[in-house]
Amino acid sequence: MRVLLVDDHQVVRRGLRTFLEVQEDIEVVGEASDGAEGIAAAEELRPDVVLMDVKMPGMDGIEALRKLRELDNPARVLVVTSFTEQRTVVPALRAGAAGYVYKDIDPEALAGAIRSVHAGHVLLQPEVAGALLAQEENNGGQGRGTSLTDREREVLGLIADGRSNREIARALVLSEKTVKTHVSNILMKLDLADRTQAALWAVRHGIGA
Repeated sequence: MRVLLVDDHQVVRRGLRTFLEVQEDIEVVGEASDGAEGIAAAEELRPDVVLMDVKMPGMDGIEALRKLRELDNPARVLVVTSFTEQRTVVPALRAGAAGYVYKDIDPEALAGAIRSVHAGHVLLQPEVAGALLAQEENNGGQGRGTSLTDREREVLGLIADGRSNREIARALVLSEKTVKTHVSNILMKLDLADRTQAALWAVRHGIGA
């Protein structure tokens, strides 16, 4: 796995590089000290996973996440930060982060988080998941799910299981075009930006994985 480090603290980047370089399946391909540098590096180096801090001078991590999504960059972004406020967690995930962990995470757990995110999973520490659940409840998130049809709930469950549109189509004996329509309707009804957020929503509400 090719990994890019984006953090404004050189000591943090050095520590991450030192640990990750001893992992046989992880290669650190570059570093950046702010969001703008991170975007440029991600476009040039095409890493599989980006470890991104949230609070950085200039362009912060959340804005960088939005820009990467606009550029359709395929890298999966794992936020690694010391900021635990709910107002930071939710925007980061809405901006497209595939995971959110704190800098005090155990090194081996961090390596596992990178592997999990690279495999296509959504990765949250328990404290982060709790903050998201509270946010969802405050916003009446469960109520939004009542607008889904039975078929849309089936599709959502398969998204949570990590299935592609083609795999969902085969499982439900539908055309891929029909599945794409269902996915679009799900995102619209749940006010979500992408499949990652849909999978996270489904897991939090007991649908699918």
